[in-house]
Amino acid sequence: MKTIKNIFGPKEEDIQLDMENIPRHVAIIMDGNGRWAKKRGLPRTAGHKAGIEVLREVIKASSELKIEFLTLYAFSTENWKRPKEEVSALMKLLVYYLQKEVKELHKNKVRIRTIGDITQLPHQVIGQIHKAVDLTKNNKGLTVNIALNYGGRDEIIRAVKNIWKENMEGNICIENMDEEKFSTYLDTGHLPDPDLLIRPSGEFRTSNFLLWQLAYAEFWFSNIYWPDFDKKHLYMAIRDYQMRHRRFGGLK
Repeated sequence: MKTIKNIFGPKEEDIQLDMENIPRHVAIIMDGNGRWAKKRGLPRTAGHKAGIEVLREVIKASSELKIEFLTLYAFSTENWKRPKEEVSALMKLLVYYLQKEVKELHKNKVRIRTIGDITQLPHQVIGQIHKAVDLTKNNKGLTVNIALNYGGRDEIIRAVKNIWKENMEGNICIENMDEEKFSTYLDTGHLPDPDLLIRPSGEFRTSNFLLWQLAYAEFWFSNIYWPDFDKKHLYMAIRDYQMRHRRFGGLK
């Protein structure tokens, strides 16, 4: 028997979700902060700050829906090309968010993890990440994976290097490598592949995000800038996901 969750209210705003068909893993490219700010005559950093505030509602809504994994594209390997002032502001916002929210996240049984090469981040950021990960490591609720200094191509190259090293040391036989085994060398080796990718801001590309893992994910695009994204849009994305037929190359 399928359970239906009614959300928001009567008629045109009513959204019904099948609670037995909630995506297990949702990935989000949090895009459009700078354009949101520019549209309002504000500095780009104001857009990033507004975008950080959205996280609280999205994480809470994901927990309520019993989503198991939420992966957030926060800072890419390409984002280092941005002005130093903007990069610095982003790092300070990350520290601010972790300091402000981690206790509440811990209280709500959320587990924090990261993907990407965080060794290249400022020491203060790395310190806050380790504190958040350590505090929440035993929680059994929603797992929030923050992609920091992450790039899909970089991830695959790092995985290949690790495989080559283990093969040279005699720990593995390269001839036995298959897709399942290769996946364990990726940053997401502890995760199932995403079922749903959400990208606001009007862009229609993956931007070097989870290139291997998104092979059979459903994509949901929107013109909404990330600072305007809220739980209603998350529900809309999941409702559209539930209307699709996932065949994984086979027949229904």
